[in-house]
Amino acid sequence: MNIKIAICDDEPEQINNILSLLYEWTEKNGCTAEISTFPSAEAFLFMYEENKAYDILLLDIQMKGISGIELAKKLRGDNIRASIIFITSYFEYAGDGYDVEALNFLTKPVQKDKLFTALDRAKKRLECEPPYVIISSGGETLKIYESEIIYVESFLHYICVHTNSCEYKLKENISDFEKKLSRDFFRVHRSYIASLKKITKITRRTVTLGDIELPLSREKYDEINMAFIERN
Repeated sequence: MNIKIAICDDEPEQINNILSLLYEWTEKNGCTAEISTFPSAEAFLFMYEENKAYDILLLDIQMKGISGIELAKKLRGDNIRASIIFITSYFEYAGDGYDVEALNFLTKPVQKDKLFTALDRAKKRLECEPPYVIISSGGETLKIYESEIIYVESFLHYICVHTNSCEYKLKENISDFEKKLSRDFFRVHRSYIASLKKITKITRRTVTLGDIELPLSREKYDEINMAFIERN
């Protein structure tokens, strides 16, 4: 398992201490981690515009400028699902954590056993997380859950991922993207991948997903019917 972690703290000593503990925890759990560090909430938000695919956030509450609580509220407003672990010198802020569904509060200096317990909880959440894909679109890196994807469409040099809320254009080959998806998706045509969970009707020439109709390659009619029955 590869876990994407961000540390946001304006005290370099605290960041170095947490980094050391994180590397020890990942080695103990046999997983890898991509760890990014930020000296302020503003610095994190600047990079967040390009990369939103974080799994765990360790946020210092008391920072100059935007506080950790304010940062967490902004991120939850953007529907980020990452586990948030607050770091603080005082527990008087603990009540504010309920609004942003904080996983835990740790006091400074961060103790190894308490951090490891919080990280273990976050890891269990990730293991139960529904299937997703990481995409790069419009200068952003995003985590898209498979349950949100309706279908994928191929054009000349890019693909378009159609979701429940919007569309994402990626410079990627549809065959390569197909390999990232679970068996809940079916290549109905050389230019289309459809979510089996979203299909409402299958004919010999088309598949229907709500009010969307996609072409179906003739030789795939029997195969998609079997796949549709198995996955539903």
